[in-house]
Amino acid sequence: MKSFYEIAAFIAENLQSVMHPMRPVDLAREHRLSTQAIRNYEDAGILPPAERTVHGYRIYTPLHAQALRAFLALVPGHGHQTATSIMRAVNRGATEDALRLIDSSHGHLLDDRRTLEAVDAALRDLAPVPQQGGDTFIGPLARRLGLRPATLRKWEGAGLVRPRRDPQTGYRIYSAADVRDIRLAHQLRRGGYLLEQIAPLIDQVRSAGGVAPLESTLRDWQARLSARARAMLEGAAHLDVYVRACES
Repeated sequence: MKSFYEIAAFIAENLQSVMHPMRPVDLAREHRLSTQAIRNYEDAGILPPAERTVHGYRIYTPLHAQALRAFLALVPGHGHQTATSIMRAVNRGATEDALRLIDSSHGHLLDDRRTLEAVDAALRDLAPVPQQGGDTFIGPLARRLGLRPATLRKWEGAGLVRPRRDPQTGYRIYSAADVRDIRLAHQLRRGGYLLEQIAPLIDQVRSAGGVAPLESTLRDWQARLSARARAMLEGAAHLDVYVRACES
């Protein structure tokens, strides 16, 4: 990845020829895009409006080229929709709105990091499942965990726990593995996660035969978050140069 100063120097050199006209194909070629994509980006407000020749052809400048670089650099870190909103805000002169969008996106990344930390902590806090014993009924289990029996029944309906039934009484019987799943769900619910977000994780725990095999999943998750953070840094460098050029 190029440093901020390398990016700034490269852009400053190109912006010196700001009055040099460019065609859609000139912008498209650098990023292996179609000329129609360039026109679509302008129509969407991602690029500033281009001047037209007397015959209606669009005339782009290095400023448009930097807008395109900024947008494409923003997408990996912020997503297409947010990157579009950021560029639209900058192009209409609402820099504060653009900065607010960036702050919000960073906030989402921080939330995702906290989610990862909560999941990691929840998994590590779970005791190994005993090989034998541990069966219990809904009442005693609810009291032990500080939950209502209705909550356990709701979680069962959502697929978070799958107790077997006593063949004679029909009562729910919770195994040690069921208790592990409930403890995990309980910690994640306290962290603000929805049942539909928790269910896939518990399915992973079940299919992996426990929490230990999920460590590689957590490492991959961490790597994706780090890559997203680095992408945000690169996007910010390109955007800062573009904003400064627009304000000069």
